[in-house]
Amino acid sequence: MPPPNETPAARALRERQEAEAQRTSDKIDEQIRAERAAMKKKEKGIVRVLLLGQSESGKSTTLKNFRMKYARSAWKQERASWRAVIQLNLLRSINTILDVMQAEMDGEPVDGSNEEPRVAEQGMITTGIIDDSMGGGPRTPISPATPTSPSTPSMPWANTPFGSTVSLSRPSGSSSTQTSPIDSTLTNQHQLLKLRLGPLRRVEFDLRRRLGAGADEDYGSNTEASFGVLGTVTNTARGTLISKRSRSEFGVRKWKDALENGQQVMGRWHARARSSELGHDAGSAGGASGAGDEATEVIASCREDMKSLWMDAAVRGVLKKRKMRLEDSAGFFLNDLDRIATRAYEPSDDDVVRARLRTLGVQEHRIHFEQPMGQSQLFPGSIADFGREWVLYDVGGSRTIRHAWVPFFDNVNAIIFLAPISCFDERLLEDSRVNRLEDSFLLWRTVCSSKLLSRTTLILFLNKCDLLRRKLRSGVLVKNYLPSFGNRPNDPPTVVKYLKEKFRDISKQYSPEPRVTYYYPTSVTDTKATAATLQTVRDAILLEHLKSADFV
Repeated sequence: MPPPNETPAARALRERQEAEAQRTSDKIDEQIRAERAAMKKKEKGIVRVLLLGQSESGKSTTLKNFRMKYARSAWKQERASWRAVIQLNLLRSINTILDVMQAEMDGEPVDGSNEEPRVAEQGMITTGIIDDSMGGGPRTPISPATPTSPSTPSMPWANTPFGSTVSLSRPSGSSSTQTSPIDSTLTNQHQLLKLRLGPLRRVEFDLRRRLGAGADEDYGSNTEASFGVLGTVTNTARGTLISKRSRSEFGVRKWKDALENGQQVMGRWHARARSSELGHDAGSAGGASGAGDEATEVIASCREDMKSLWMDAAVRGVLKKRKMRLEDSAGFFLNDLDRIATRAYEPSDDDVVRARLRTLGVQEHRIHFEQPMGQSQLFPGSIADFGREWVLYDVGGSRTIRHAWVPFFDNVNAIIFLAPISCFDERLLEDSRVNRLEDSFLLWRTVCSSKLLSRTTLILFLNKCDLLRRKLRSGVLVKNYLPSFGNRPNDPPTVVKYLKEKFRDISKQYSPEPRVTYYYPTSVTDTKATAATLQTVRDAILLEHLKSADFV
């Protein structure tokens, strides 16, 4: 609206100013449209992959393999910072053995006695997925595998002559659950060894603090409330709950932050070492850098005692008696003590892949693929640059945090689902009524049936085949836990084929529409074999992504 009494000169000036303002506005709008188009094009070229699976299924290990193969420069820069994590894994194994020894010395009962375990029992949550040939009625329990140390240890060796065998039994009336006396081969020499390794418990605590412990996820005791596949639900299973002790595991909020803390420790350690080589006072160089240097020193000084503990036949017997198979657990390094428990130890690629660092929550990792020499031949020319940037989401697999998965279902190109098939005879740590393999089937069914993921490429890793082979060689019979397995040969190829068909049937039955699904038997700690698998997986994901983007 022009102002009243506007002169012709003022009007001409106003119109020029308005025209200039309009040109400026149009230019800004054009820039915004161009930026949006460029961003849309860039986002269209980014491949988003979600790693799913229960806790300890191998998600983080798969991510490490991706980074080691396709982001080598960043991997090399980060590798040394895993030293503190690997030291922590080593100490956790040693202290677990010491806890088991303490339980044996105190006459703690062995859980599960000699009952033949089954997958289903009264009070256990089942769906019939892996137990489709069994009727109702109670079943004998799966024996929990991990004892915990008593809060108030007794000392049955106190008045025992040196070198003699400690005879152990629980005092009469000390517990409502009476057990027969436990004859142990542990002697007071084992107790002395245990005392010499006592400082490692404080070092473990210092390393956890230095890495930035986010929380110890405490699963607590069984209650009437349980956790569903993707969140908290009310438990309506009939029967009483199986008694279970409270358990927890160290975890960090962010993987990158923990490694940065570990890298700072390494930096001070190297500075101190260089100062020592130059003949300077080690104290002035390292100052109170403290736990990092001290951890290395204490671990190195205890190397021979740790080797004696791990190689001792009596200790191995106690571990077997109490159903502890540390060698099957993530972050196992006791067979590498001569190499790791040294002052000059530097982590290798395989060490980092095997290291266990539990993360709490969702971790986002961006990978800019570095393949100037190894570019896949599937996409020649300019299309080969398409999908060079990937965003991988590593989400926690514990039942307490699965509700965080759902927001990531939108706009994801592929899901790599890890199902640890070696755990057919194990229970969830969070809920002892649920078989771990059953839980993987339930998760897979939930993913397949999600309408948000109806057009998402699904890739299933039938993981931990190495542990499956080891378990079957030891004589464990799959049909005792999966009755529908029947009288098939109890060998790895047959078991893998059987489980693959189970997962395939679920995908066909519950997917809202036909979809592309890939199945791979894997052992993601085997870096060489996994690298070949990841190349195939990458090409498959890119091919499906290019189809959806109308490139092919």
